[in-house]
Amino acid sequence: MSELDQSSSMKLGINGLGRIAKLTIWHHVERKYFSELVVNIGREVGTSLHDIAQFVEKDSTYGSLHRYLHGCRATRVIEDVDDKKGTMRINGIKTTFLRTERNPARIPWREKGVELVVDATGAFLDPTVQADDPKGALRGHIAAGAKKVIASAPFKIKDKSKEMPPDAITTVMGINDADYDPQKHLLISNASCTTTCLAYMVKPLLDYFGANRILSASMTTVHAATSSQQVLDRAPKAKATDLRKSRSVANNIILTSTGAAKALGLVIPEMKRIGFIAESVRVPVTTGSLIILVVMIQDESMRNPVNREKINEIYREAVAHYPEGKLVFSEEQNVSCDIIGTPNAAAVIEGYETHTRTGAVRIDVNRVLMACDYLNSLGDAPAASFDITQLNKVTGENPPEGAQERILEVPVTQAIVYGWYDNELGSYTNMLGDRTVSIARMFH
Repeated sequence: MSELDQSSSMKLGINGLGRIAKLTIWHHVERKYFSELVVNIGREVGTSLHDIAQFVEKDSTYGSLHRYLHGCRATRVIEDVDDKKGTMRINGIKTTFLRTERNPARIPWREKGVELVVDATGAFLDPTVQADDPKGALRGHIAAGAKKVIASAPFKIKDKSKEMPPDAITTVMGINDADYDPQKHLLISNASCTTTCLAYMVKPLLDYFGANRILSASMTTVHAATSSQQVLDRAPKAKATDLRKSRSVANNIILTSTGAAKALGLVIPEMKRIGFIAESVRVPVTTGSLIILVVMIQDESMRNPVNREKINEIYREAVAHYPEGKLVFSEEQNVSCDIIGTPNAAAVIEGYETHTRTGAVRIDVNRVLMACDYLNSLGDAPAASFDITQLNKVTGENPPEGAQERILEVPVTQAIVYGWYDNELGSYTNMLGDRTVSIARMFH
């Protein structure tokens, strides 16, 4: 029985027609799990529905839809375009385009028989905002008739005094699937492309070493350009604090920020115990991004430390523990174009470039014993932590005269791992499609 036969009557709503929304259409007209797609644009596009059809059909990064689906000899797969009804068939799947309402609460999901919606606008990411907010809200989809809403980006709570609502959850397919409760969760964030790749890079190391042995971690994503950037330099918007976002994407390397570290803690709670830094650099390519992950590991031996081959072995063996194709280990010498369109790969580990270096942290045992005496002297007073200046005031900066120096060397290995990801279709949108279908299968 095909996926379409299993759920032939279920419709999928898609809000938006940006990069992820458009590629979500591509994913689902190929997969054919849903019997019909209902896409809300909320405004007129071009002069007629034929202009929307052309936009959906052609893509500057991935080529034409029919060649993506069926190869170089394929012919057009969009037919029966009806501007009056707002419908067309895409690879045999009926697709309706709505061009009136921008506010989620006023989109006619109920009338269209849509129970599951993917919001790919990036405009409605605060799960604490009520459905009737005049500016629109993610919960508006629920008020309009949807039973579940999947956001194609991380949640962003603007009011820092508010906590994550109990009916909202962040997931990465294949990492924390069990956290999703179909009876409880109405709003689901599919995290981000970077968080998805990062989760698949970090989880195998956490599973092998444990959170206690990973002392700290940092990542830099060398990220493709996005539609939020400018083609040419322009004046910043009012109250803008990051002037670099207004600079030309085509001829600059641009430093920016990423929320991947914070989102990762929602998906893998153990990461909250580990010091983590996340940075982002935008580069002028249309897709195909890279994470450079640096992990400090408390090692067990200076004579036989964790080395490059051990790190690569961890990833080779981890491949089998995740859904097929989600984690890929490669020993080839890849460039970013090689990753574009890679189906389902959340992360492609570039094993050829894995590096390690082991050194020793020198600890003065006498100073440690003095610290213990100092803490004991405090009695029942809370002393969970202290800095070295506090200790110096009590004991002096040096051990007692005549005390023999005792140095303990603790081996620490720094590992550098590279992970590729297609931040648009190949990695993120296909993972979003998997999450969407997994939630749909639990509906009835």
